[in-house]
Amino acid sequence: MAVEKSLFGKGVQGQDVYLYTLSNSKGMKVTVSTMGGIIVNVFVPDKSGNVADVVLGYDKAEDYYENPCFFGAIIGPSANRIDGATFALDGVTYQLDVNDNTNNLHSHREKGYHMLVWDAVAGDNSVTLTLEDPDGSMGFPGNKKTEVTYSLSENNELKIAYRSNSDKKTILNLTNHTYFNLDGHDSGSIEAHEMWMKAACYTPVVAGAIPTGEIATVTGTPMDFTTSKTVGAEIDMAFEQLELTGGYDHNWVIDGWNGELQHFATVKGPRSGRVMKAYTTLPGVQFYAGNYIELHKGKTGVNYDKRHGLCLETQYYPDSIHHENFPSCVFGGENGEYTSVTVYAFE
Repeated sequence: MAVEKSLFGKGVQGQDVYLYTLSNSKGMKVTVSTMGGIIVNVFVPDKSGNVADVVLGYDKAEDYYENPCFFGAIIGPSANRIDGATFALDGVTYQLDVNDNTNNLHSHREKGYHMLVWDAVAGDNSVTLTLEDPDGSMGFPGNKKTEVTYSLSENNELKIAYRSNSDKKTILNLTNHTYFNLDGHDSGSIEAHEMWMKAACYTPVVAGAIPTGEIATVTGTPMDFTTSKTVGAEIDMAFEQLELTGGYDHNWVIDGWNGELQHFATVKGPRSGRVMKAYTTLPGVQFYAGNYIELHKGKTGVNYDKRHGLCLETQYYPDSIHHENFPSCVFGGENGEYTSVTVYAFE
């Protein structure tokens, strides 16, 4: 196992940004940037030993200044959408940035955790990133301290362990927004990828992708991945939920959630044969099929376009602050600290 540090560029405020490369003896390498905690590369061998980078991204830190798709980044303090960009806790109303129609998406596009430069400490097979976020930042209450550790095992398991606390009750709902293409980041559409999910239900949305509050069965709908199928098999069907979001971009409810680490999804690349198994301690996952990636240059000059990568963003359900029947993502103060673990294991 090895961890190497190298200069990656400059942050938006001119700070040095570093890249930490984790590698094992099986030929797998993961590179993580101190800007945004971004997973920049994941190099994985296929069954023939051919190594390819299986995540979308850019070649240097400065390329991530825009990053409209949030490639590879830690999203925080609150991932996904909050209806009306406002919420109340203990009788106090908090106004967030209105950045997605009338709603809030991923906390803040310019000031969110994906744009900040984190402190970093390397371990034997890991890098731990830390960040302090003051009370009132981006509209969220509480002085928040967040720690994210990326580690790589000899079994080709990329583990992301999150810990965050606040001196006041607040929303803490962290995720990682990596886009995977198991045939290689330069391989075009992911619609032929096969996927299975341990999720018999999902949370339907209204226009603007805000959940209705219903927990609906996937049975008899194109949202059903309880039996493995290709991502593209039903993505363009005449089904209202898919029409509202241009394809898959919904929260699936992971079966049997109890806070323990469990296998919730398996994805297979059609040409490479690479398999990724995903595990989490969280109750939900936003499966996003990259419907709104617009044509532009990515790493090594490759053109990225619509559905060239897919995301499995583990999370508390979107807009859970407004739905009492959803698991709560209010932490800090008397509600204690936020912790979660997500693992992406490659075969």
